[in-house]
Amino acid sequence: MNIAMVSVHVSPVTTGAASHESLRVHIAELARELGRKGHRVTIYTRRDGIGTGERVRLAPRVNVEFISAGNALPMSEQDVLPHIGEFADRLAKRLSAKRPDVIHAHHWLSGLAALSAADGLDIPIVQSFHGLASLPGNGENASPARMRMERAIGRGVAALIATTETESAELARLGVARPRIAAVPSGVDAEKFKPQGRALLPRGSAPRIVMLSRRLAGHGVTTVIEALARIPEAELVVAGGPPQAELDGDENAHRLRIAAKEAGVADRVTFLGRIDAADVPGLLRSADLTVSLPAYESFGRVPVESMACGTPVVVTAVGGHLDTVIDDVTGVYAKPGRPVELAHRIRGLLAERTHLTALGIGGADRVRARYSWERIADETLKVYDSVRPTPEPAPEQSMPEEDLSELAVAS
Repeated sequence: MNIAMVSVHVSPVTTGAASHESLRVHIAELARELGRKGHRVTIYTRRDGIGTGERVRLAPRVNVEFISAGNALPMSEQDVLPHIGEFADRLAKRLSAKRPDVIHAHHWLSGLAALSAADGLDIPIVQSFHGLASLPGNGENASPARMRMERAIGRGVAALIATTETESAELARLGVARPRIAAVPSGVDAEKFKPQGRALLPRGSAPRIVMLSRRLAGHGVTTVIEALARIPEAELVVAGGPPQAELDGDENAHRLRIAAKEAGVADRVTFLGRIDAADVPGLLRSADLTVSLPAYESFGRVPVESMACGTPVVVTAVGGHLDTVIDDVTGVYAKPGRPVELAHRIRGLLAERTHLTALGIGGADRVRARYSWERIADETLKVYDSVRPTPEPAPEQSMPEEDLSELAVAS
């Protein structure tokens, strides 16, 4: 199959905003797995760097093509929006020249571009929103205009892929017919994230709690710091935000350090700053627990990666966490903003090592069974196949009269 992916504002080969890292990983890994299965994938993205060539090879049978739209600089979603028309016009020419069997648009901006570019080309479009403006947790991006556009995109494409059951239900509420919605989650590289392997940081005797927060905000870090005062034997390691050398100038890091000092746990909290993606598995393997307490999470990549490493998770029962974490089987749920309750829950887990081990085993088994990229790619291909036109059967060919006469003579 010849597959076109459209990702206007998130390039799978350049590091952009930390808030888009999960989407970047999803697009790149899904494309790689489709390539491994023998399909050809071209990812179209906006040129966001000076000196970028026309095309980059991401993997065998997978290429990334850059399209100029606006200045060749990183832009926010709001800044990219005025350039969608320019991007779509240039995308249309490429789609006409190298006609794909299906277009897969990632994020609402890409859906706008794909619908415009494919107008009149009769190419089916599959849309993945990776989070809807009408769901909680989108903050400044949850504008009424975006909500209207997402509804229009949902009704205009051939099929939609929701990464969570919550998103699937919301799409139906927005008026998308249920048969056109498929729930296919994101995936995890099970070879990279696994229980076996090195730990990033040396361990002492203290139980270790780990948090990964993109901007050191929004994932309940303050709540965990306050809970730590009631878990006297534990330490907390927090990764995220700017590089460690720049933490002193970061507003969120400053706020959290004050919170740790006021809670009397400053000596038991370590801020690593931003760490390389290659170091994430080692950090997760070094923990007794990984905690993530956002008010809402579209998929929640960190808890699934932690489960893959055999490290139990404590998460809020929201969004994608409801799909990925089975309470008291592969992890446990906790309510946001309640440090006393959280401390009680964590103390109980740390005191029951047998149960903690069982949660780790259960989490790793669930990830291997449900969230491998091979399975995610197979389920995505089923959606692609469902929207492709059914090829017309070849017409029956009749024999020429002279051949029929020869058969008659032979008989």
